[in-house]
Amino acid sequence: MTSHDPSARRRFLLSSSAIAGTGLLPGILRAQTAPAAITQDAARPMLLSGLQSGDVLAHSAIVWARASREARMRVEWSTTSHFAQSTLVRGPDLLPDTDGTGRVDLQGLPAGQDIFYRVLLDDLASSNTRSPAVLGHFRTPLASQGPATRPFRLVWSGDTVGQGFGINEDIGGMRIYDEMRKANPDVFLHSGDTIYADGPIAETVALPDGSTWKNLVTPQVAKVAETLDEYRGRYRYNLMDRNVRALGSEVAQIWQWDDHEVTNNYSDSKSVANDKRYTEKNVQLLTARGRRAFMEYAPMRPFGAAEQQRVYRHLPQGPLADIFVLDMRSYRGPNSHNLQAAESAETDFLGRPQLDWLLAGLKASTATWKLIAADMPIGLFVPDGKDAQGRDQWEAIANGEHGVPKGRELDMARLLTGIKDAGIHNVVWLTADVHYTAAHHYSPERAQFKDFAPFWEFVSGPLNAGGFGPNEADQTFGLDVVFHKAPPKANSAPSEGYQFFGQLDIDHQSRALTVVLKDLNGAALYTKTLAPQQA
Repeated sequence: MTSHDPSARRRFLLSSSAIAGTGLLPGILRAQTAPAAITQDAARPMLLSGLQSGDVLAHSAIVWARASREARMRVEWSTTSHFAQSTLVRGPDLLPDTDGTGRVDLQGLPAGQDIFYRVLLDDLASSNTRSPAVLGHFRTPLASQGPATRPFRLVWSGDTVGQGFGINEDIGGMRIYDEMRKANPDVFLHSGDTIYADGPIAETVALPDGSTWKNLVTPQVAKVAETLDEYRGRYRYNLMDRNVRALGSEVAQIWQWDDHEVTNNYSDSKSVANDKRYTEKNVQLLTARGRRAFMEYAPMRPFGAAEQQRVYRHLPQGPLADIFVLDMRSYRGPNSHNLQAAESAETDFLGRPQLDWLLAGLKASTATWKLIAADMPIGLFVPDGKDAQGRDQWEAIANGEHGVPKGRELDMARLLTGIKDAGIHNVVWLTADVHYTAAHHYSPERAQFKDFAPFWEFVSGPLNAGGFGPNEADQTFGLDVVFHKAPPKANSAPSEGYQFFGQLDIDHQSRALTVVLKDLNGAALYTKTLAPQQA
């Protein structure tokens, strides 16, 4: 089988349902099962949340799983769908202290290959009991220093199960995940708000046109998340959707977080003292629980003991693209009026260590395109109520004024000037957050701040949440809204069609980058092709 053969991939993955249904264990795994092994599903651990792969590099990849009861995880992988010359890896024990979740960091993978894998669970209570194998697939990128022998494709979006819109089986569940899967991408970038911990999900939602939206519900999603189990339950809920599981089993993922993994617009100034939905008023404790659940469920490579909850990271994708994944949430100062004239802890957004890391990584990159995965747009007004003095507060970078950089804009000005001064070309920003889709061009010709090079930012979302927008555009960095599509009214239901994702392709011969903004049904709304600039 050759790399990039989607039909073989689909035949392989579809066979997993038959395997799970019959209790058969293929290949090496079946041979290792004792003749008297228990095969009734009720009597053995199961992989009810499917599989996920993530943070895939040329020679390594994360494989994630969750067990229904105490078990040991095993992973077998091969470059062929029939598992010739496969490698079997012993994984971790999956125990209640991580909600049954665990991951294996596969090493020694061949670059530029389709990798087929299967996971099974050994029951810790009985050596004679095993789960059925569940099958997965991902694709490793080419080696960064080698030739570009194939194109690169990424899809991205954000904002899953927001505003009370959950899994509606009457419309096929979260169908946009299936549209992204059918695009056969190398990687899916989830740009944040992977859950909506602050959004209760009721059995029904009355829509303005008189129709009714129907949700699957579980006890953990019926209220705002406060306990660790309720935060975990949000991720378990999303993985109940067959479209989400199918994408996770076939396509490598990159996860970011934003605010709704904890609660809306949280920062050091956040208070829920007057929010009657919360009995737990300690926002720092809510944040700790939300972060713990994210770290357990994200198919992400842990950074290490130096900073266990670090999310910003560099993921090389071969000679065509480097992906720099940002964290615009953990290192910010408090949401404020955002009009401070000088840099300080109050104006931090990325924070100096992350900003320096990003600039150093961009300088060192040899890839044609530098893709910056941001969880919020740069130049859109995103309000966050009023402060104690009655001044407008701001959730993102822009501050409601169109003048010279102030507040968090100082962080961004430092970065953009650094990119220009270093002569770094071919930088493209990808983001979500605002619940509509748009193409933004930033240029010093239109800007109040001039010391930067022009660049593009592409916005897409939501995946399964209320549609909003468009937001007002700030002129500090010369933002031109070249294209946008938003619903005619705020909080439009996903069934109204205002759900969006973006597709990014880099041609391996011309090295041109093409972005296509797509809707719920995969229809192209806007296309932009960028030719690479030479250093």
